[in-house]
Amino acid sequence: MRKTTEQKRAETYERGLWAEGLAALYLIGKGYRVLKRRYKTKFGEIDLIVQKGDIICFVEVKARARESDALETVDLRTQARIEKAALYFLSENPVYFERGLRFDVVAVIPPAKVVHLDNAWEARS
Repeated sequence: MRKTTEQKRAETYERGLWAEGLAALYLIGKGYRVLKRRYKTKFGEIDLIVQKGDIICFVEVKARARESDALETVDLRTQARIEKAALYFLSENPVYFERGLRFDVVAVIPPAKVVHLDNAWEARS
């Protein structure tokens, strides 16, 4: 029996929640504190916003079968969306404005491999 588009979307959504949860646990284990999960703005969503020391990290989480596929899907358009959402977060939370900022990618490869690419790109705006 073929899956409907709605069933595929639901599975993708659930896989995304699972990957974000696993990524959050991984980062917590590395000493990060989760500030926000699934932070939504008019520009788009940031999967995780975490802090370690004086650094605020805006994290894109990708679940794919292969690590290279996960890392390659964070294209310039995705980066620009996250950068705009990060600026919005800072405008709403000026207490973090003087902190260092970083953009990270966490790849989750089933069943439970996590790869953290810190400072994956530098903001252009």
